[in-house]
Amino acid sequence: MSRKNAEAQFRLLREEWGDKGIDLDAVSRKCMELRIETPSWAYANCGTRFGLVKDPAAPRNAYEKLSDGAQVHRFTGITPAVAVHVLWDNVPDWADLQKHAVSQGIRIGAINPNLFTEPQYKFGSICNADPKVRRAAVDNMKNSVDIGRQVGSNLLSLWFADGTNYPGQGDFRRRKAWMEQCLADVYAHMPKSMRMLVEYKFFEPAFYHTDIADWGISTLLTKKLGERAQVLVDLGHHAHATNIPWIVSTLITEGKLGGFHFNDRKYADDDLTTGCMNPYELFLIFNELVAGMEDPSLKTDFAFMIDEMPVIKPRIESMIQSAVNLQEAYAKALLVDRAKLSEAQDDNRIIDAEEVIRAAWTADVKPILEVGRMRKGLDPDPLGAYRKSGYYAKTLKERSIPETSRRTTKKRMQKV
Repeated sequence: MSRKNAEAQFRLLREEWGDKGIDLDAVSRKCMELRIETPSWAYANCGTRFGLVKDPAAPRNAYEKLSDGAQVHRFTGITPAVAVHVLWDNVPDWADLQKHAVSQGIRIGAINPNLFTEPQYKFGSICNADPKVRRAAVDNMKNSVDIGRQVGSNLLSLWFADGTNYPGQGDFRRRKAWMEQCLADVYAHMPKSMRMLVEYKFFEPAFYHTDIADWGISTLLTKKLGERAQVLVDLGHHAHATNIPWIVSTLITEGKLGGFHFNDRKYADDDLTTGCMNPYELFLIFNELVAGMEDPSLKTDFAFMIDEMPVIKPRIESMIQSAVNLQEAYAKALLVDRAKLSEAQDDNRIIDAEEVIRAAWTADVKPILEVGRMRKGLDPDPLGAYRKSGYYAKTLKERSIPETSRRTTKKRMQKV
């Protein structure tokens, strides 16, 4: 849509929704204030159990990952941070990596330690029967906390592959006690400005039981730890038919919803583009988020992060898609007439209540977002603008040269 057409459509929508008491200018502004982190690992070569899918323009190190992440923010205006993975993004100087991020117009976001790749974690990390392995896992997390201090990150994001595959393999109660002890040790090491977000997953790679299998276990753990420990919801980490909006609402009322790993799935943890499979569910989740954020009695500070492995999609384009889909779901949730909805709910007018929800869901919010972007000096079409930028062709040319050869060439140039 052209700029003039977007503005014309926005004026019509503003009049329509203004009659319903909705301020579209405020909705547009709030949508541009949305903040979402993209994951460093999504820009690199990735794959499935069956093989790695390589992109010749994929970043070869943490610096190039952040440069790619900066492109998403450049065109969407809502992704100013990139979450890092301590094992996959290790650098000699984290402060220097943060300087690079700032030079690209972004920053380093959540710190994610790796507690599942190394051989020592074969039988678990913080639930491992070997105290040396548990200590190594704790040291790993404390190191991540220290990295957070260096780069100014206030989020420690934790996911554990701990669990068992066979009955009798482990003692549930002892494993729970070890887990609580280890997390308490890490929590005490965190600065007051940092939050610990504890993720859950009901299966995989453990198939008999998982130590942090659902939001209930995660909530119990974080309540024992303290106020700065909260639950991290990954949309792909639930059994089919699980009502995630209800979980979100419950965690908000308990003050334990810390953040999200947004993605989408068809079968299990597919890590697909956010909103590509079930956009209605995504909207219903944002409906609960907005309801919570508009309630002055509740404390809401949600860390929104994307956790995807695009695999066969162009990486940066996939991140732009996800960011835009999230923004659209947020915009629709802001259009819900909450007073009218509450009245219908109180009178048990089920159809009327659902129609209030559906009116927001079926609304065309694209002009709202396009005008919001233009007011920020951005192109109204993030994906189209990125494709015209020539960034992919540029990086394809640069990264097709082996990194060792590039360093050698650089040294020779410096000597000259």
